[in-house]
Amino acid sequence: MIYNAKNKAKSVFVYFAYASHQVSSMGDRETSNHSEMTDFILIGFRVRHELHLLLFLIFLLVYVMILLGNVGMMAVIMTDPRLNTPMYFFLGNLSFVDLFYSSVIAPKAMSNFWSESKSISFAGCVAQLFLFALFIVTEGFLLAAMAYDRFIAICNPLLYSVQMSARLCTQLVAGSYFCGCVSSVLQTSMTFTLSFCASRAIDHFYCDVRPLQRLSCSDLFVHRIVSFTLSIIIILPTIIIIVVSYMYIVSTVLNIRSTEGRKKAFSTCSSHLGVVSVLYGAVFFMYLTPDRFPELSKVASLCYSLVTPMLNPLIYSLRNKDVKEALKKLLEKKNAIL
Repeated sequence: MIYNAKNKAKSVFVYFAYASHQVSSMGDRETSNHSEMTDFILIGFRVRHELHLLLFLIFLLVYVMILLGNVGMMAVIMTDPRLNTPMYFFLGNLSFVDLFYSSVIAPKAMSNFWSESKSISFAGCVAQLFLFALFIVTEGFLLAAMAYDRFIAICNPLLYSVQMSARLCTQLVAGSYFCGCVSSVLQTSMTFTLSFCASRAIDHFYCDVRPLQRLSCSDLFVHRIVSFTLSIIIILPTIIIIVVSYMYIVSTVLNIRSTEGRKKAFSTCSSHLGVVSVLYGAVFFMYLTPDRFPELSKVASLCYSLVTPMLNPLIYSLRNKDVKEALKKLLEKKNAIL
């Protein structure tokens, strides 16, 4: 009897130990599943707290200039019939893209200068990465379409109105948005299927692919191969179109005998070349910067996420006679109304 009692006590102990282990493991799984949906922390720039006000004012000034410049550019293009051409159709869409992808980043970055937690929700981080990737890739394809437009205008001016029809322009812009959307879906889905078991602190001022990869404990080899392949598929065709277009443009312009004619031809392309140089220069600098220098990556990201959208309207308006005249006409009309 004593033996049976001991066996029963031992069985009860084993049962409760097993049950306790099951409850504990279920709790761990629930905690793990819950941790997958917790907030991220945007560290931002590693500067002294006293400089936060200065950075906030700089970000605010840049963002206000982005709003005024790009909204103004779109208003000028839509209201002036003389700007109803393929070149300005692309430029209006470029201003739209610049306005929206800077708006995805700037307000949250500014709010974090005053926030103690600096948190961004999981859904907010997904949305920020998706929208930014969509608009930045769209901008790359729009710049390629604008290079093709300049190629036709300078190398085949007599056929310009036929080749750059309204239908083709619409297809090029729609194709740019489509490529941006496909790229963004792939990039975002790949990034957020990773397991984030490390720190939740993103060493950046917005949710970007590389800082998020640093938080993952998943094997990144396949992910990086796919990301690199996707970048090549996106960047290489746009660069080839831009480079080949300008090779033909330069060759054609150099054959123009008139100095005034050469100057006029180059002036129509200089603004576009400036925008391309700033955007792609910053992108290449960021992706070629090693992971051990995150602050350099932040500076490069700042260039193409905020500085480029601010400079684009200035570059096109200051170097474009038609835009300056249309802007002057719009301001005179507003003053007359007031």
